[in-house]
Amino acid sequence: MDKFYIQKTCDRCGGSLENGRIMSMFNTECICIKCSKKEKKDKEYEKAVKADHEEIKKGNYNFKGIRG
Repeated sequence: MDKFYIQKTCDRCGGSLENGRIMSMFNTECICIKCSKKEKKDKEYEKAVKADHEEIKKGNYNFKGIRG
C-alpha cells in the first residue's frame, strides 16, 4: 500500500492525519487539512493548481509539483 494512505502524521507540520489528508499542490507531501488551508493562501497556489491540471491533460498523473 502507498505510504500516503497509511502514514499517521502530516509531512509539513507533524500533526495527525486522523481528520483527513491531501497531497500538496506544490510537491508530493502528504499534508493535513489545516496545512492545506494555509497552502491555499500562498501567492503561488493558483499557479500550482494550473500546472497540475496542465500535466494531467498531458497524461502525467505523477506530477511532482512546481516545488517538487
